[in-house]
Amino acid sequence: METHGSIPSRRQFLGTAAAAAVAGRIGMKGHTQTPSESFGPVKQINAGELNVGYVEAGPANGQPVILMHGWPYDIHSYEAVTPLLAAKGYRVVVPYLRGHGSTRFRSDKTPRNAQQSAFAVDIIALMDALGTERPILAGYDWGSRTGDIIAALWPERCKALVSVTGYLIANVEANKMPSPPKSEWAWWYQYYFATERGVRGLDRYRRDLAELVWKFNSPTWRFDNATFDRTAAAFDNPDYVGVVIDNYRWRLGLAQGEPRYDDLEKRLAAAPVIKVPTITVDGKHDPFTPPGNGSAYRDRFGGTYEHRTLDVGHNVPQEDPRGFAAAVVAVDGF
Repeated sequence: METHGSIPSRRQFLGTAAAAAVAGRIGMKGHTQTPSESFGPVKQINAGELNVGYVEAGPANGQPVILMHGWPYDIHSYEAVTPLLAAKGYRVVVPYLRGHGSTRFRSDKTPRNAQQSAFAVDIIALMDALGTERPILAGYDWGSRTGDIIAALWPERCKALVSVTGYLIANVEANKMPSPPKSEWAWWYQYYFATERGVRGLDRYRRDLAELVWKFNSPTWRFDNATFDRTAAAFDNPDYVGVVIDNYRWRLGLAQGEPRYDDLEKRLAAAPVIKVPTITVDGKHDPFTPPGNGSAYRDRFGGTYEHRTLDVGHNVPQEDPRGFAAAVVAVDGF
């Protein structure tokens, strides 16, 4: 991590104060109180084919960290993580992924594609727009997959990686093979989204569906209405339904990817080894955590490596912000 001088800047001071305030609101593991009003403001920047909405905190000259959310979640998964890292001197960037929050496609003609490599290209474009060469990448769910892809294909653009649920790079051909019934049942919404009824259901009941998934994904997390409502506002994006549907249909081989991503997808189908320093994190109560304490994906990480298990569910950074922030700081020291 870079340090600059011995006198903290006003931004560093404010980051420390914010971290203290957040720490006071965080009680038992797996339970976060009403979200802070201080997370933000949301900025906008043109990056590739998107105008990206993002929150930024910490000193401008600090080591960059990009925190990436999953589905059905948003940037507020990192509301408590962000000030903790900013207080340590990191420049923290938390973007809305395509189809979420204030992120918008810059052209009506751009396909609302949501295959895995598209998200990685989005983040590379954001890095270029913000002038960040080698950020630490950290995420869960869609965010883990995006970080994994960048670390695998563009290791020169990633200083280190924190990846929840380990190695999530998808192989569409391999996905054609069925999993044990219990696993297939847990992914019920993927099959729902494969139908036109599911498209209409996601559109009409986007909040109800997301809340149901939250409760299943994180059985020990007692989130309140204000916490859920803050995130659910991000689902009002006009491209939300199209992006979510395309993402899951593509992963099941039911939607065609764009030819411009074919070369990237061929490289990803080979399950490339990630060689940048990495900490993988599992949520103990996450129904999608593979058995074996990280052994299921250990051979996909070839650099300095550590695995951690936290006593939470799927939305690791929001359920245990201190544990997640600690993993970011630790991997920076590898």
